[in-house]
Amino acid sequence: MNQPVIVVEGLRKVYGDVVAVAGLDFEVEAGTILGLLGPNGAGKTTTIEILTTLRRADAGRATIAGFDVGRQPELVRRVIGLAGQAAAVDDRLTARENLDLFARLYKLPAPERRARVDELIERFDLGGFADRLVATYSGGQRRRLDVVAALIARPPAIFLDEPTTGLDPRSRLDLWREIRAMADEGAAVVLTTQYLEEADRLADDIVIIDRGEVVARGAAEELKKDLGRDVLVVHVSDPADLPRAAELAGDGADVATDAGHRMLTVQLGDGPPEALAVLRRLSDAGIPVEDFQLRRPTLDDVFLTHTEVRR
Repeated sequence: MNQPVIVVEGLRKVYGDVVAVAGLDFEVEAGTILGLLGPNGAGKTTTIEILTTLRRADAGRATIAGFDVGRQPELVRRVIGLAGQAAAVDDRLTARENLDLFARLYKLPAPERRARVDELIERFDLGGFADRLVATYSGGQRRRLDVVAALIARPPAIFLDEPTTGLDPRSRLDLWREIRAMADEGAAVVLTTQYLEEADRLADDIVIIDRGEVVARGAAEELKKDLGRDVLVVHVSDPADLPRAAELAGDGADVATDAGHRMLTVQLGDGPPEALAVLRRLSDAGIPVEDFQLRRPTLDDVFLTHTEVRR
């Protein structure tokens, strides 16, 4: 087994009466991507900020490439790359100038700096806009540059906080390829995302947190298999029927609703027979069903089961 690059033990952060991070533990090995998932306010960004030395933990310990985050923050900054939710690149510079600036901050020698900037521009297909001001970029171009800037010094640990939020599908797919390439070249990557498909596609391991605590962890396929249930998805004709439909469908712990999509999601312990029973109850109650689907669990189902975002 590889030696973990990122080690987090008992990490804790409190703001007044709010516990943002409550004793987190996880490890990330070289060449792997950890998906750090959770609802809004679960503590994901706070965790990233602590690990990248932007905030101090109240308790616990974390090391990156052997350096202690709390006691050796300057050394930690030399071995990490960070693409946060807000782009760090300068609108008044070109992509080439931004990358050169980041290389200078990492104190790369001039010949190595120029070669590295040219390499990244070619590898990540920035050439078409590398010499234009960032202020003229699309959202996808800006976000791609921000992620590429995090790689300038070939850091062993990379932190990506919702790197594809707001991007169109093609730009998102482009970034997925780049993120996977980072890990394939040996980096330990921590990825937070609101897109569960993204975590399913990219993450080698997943940690789900809620209210600052780990509520589930494992590979995506393992987490889906562990649910051990089929899922019935029902679209009702009238969203006003959803509360009654949820009540008829079963226990509140096994049912989630989405009013915007007029959708009821039911976790089933008995597969098709239970699905038929639910549909009969809805029919007997006079609740019109537009369509339904019986399927195997997804990462969305894992997320809903383990976090407090259910209805």
